Amino acid sequence: MWQLFQFPLCPFSRKVRLLLGEKGVGYELVRESPWEQRDEFLDMNPAGRTPVMRHRDRGQTLCDSWAICEYFEETVEKNPMINGSADNRAEIRRLVAWFDEQFFGDVVAPLMHERMRKRLIYRQPPDGRVLREAMRLANTHLDYIDYLLDHNAWIGGATMSLADLSAAAHISIADYLGGIDWLAHAQTADWYRKFKSRPSFRPLLAERMEVIKPPSHYEEADF
Repeated sequence: MWQLFQFPLCPFSRKVRLLLGEKGVGYELVRESPWEQRDEFLDMNPAGRTPVMRHRDRGQTLCDSWAICEYFEETVEKNPMINGSADNRAEIRRLVAWFDEQFFGDVVAPLMHERMRKRLIYRQPPDGRVLREAMRLANTHLDYIDYLLDHNAWIGGATMSLADLSAAAHISIADYLGGIDWLAHAQTADWYRKFKSRPSFRPLLAERMEVIKPPSHYEEADF
């Protein structure tokens, strides 16, 4: 049995969970707060970051969301998520990197710091200037996603791929933390509605981070 060490608002863990859900891989969730830097967790992943997957029977440990996704993409044939021609696969990987680096760095990371870490760890109020800049950049980045969806059925091309899973993971955290203005982004909103209804995604929307409540529309399929 696989164990996935994660916490509810980790977008990289959500990306892995979506991939596992689409591929039908069973696993057990283990709550891990990486900011606590537990010795046992650091023994598994010296980088001290979630997600980490451990197979209890085999003693196998996988670290880093990209490495974990590639592992299951290579070992589980069902529902390939890095698919198509070599050009298509390169584009999927480019977009996954864009969400994991650009979208996370500009939008998700500052929202998490101001609205989660400051509240849970430092007991400090959020910085309104930082929040406004993250929301401004979120709007700019959703313009780009709208453009991608204007030209493709899915973010990475004609079929659902790891690019869509990564996008949904990061956008869902930004939405949970109140950083998304959906009114100006009809294409992305329509795509996200489809994702909200997927069996792999519903369990994520039902989870809550202690003392931090999402907007009222967060879990609704039609918002």
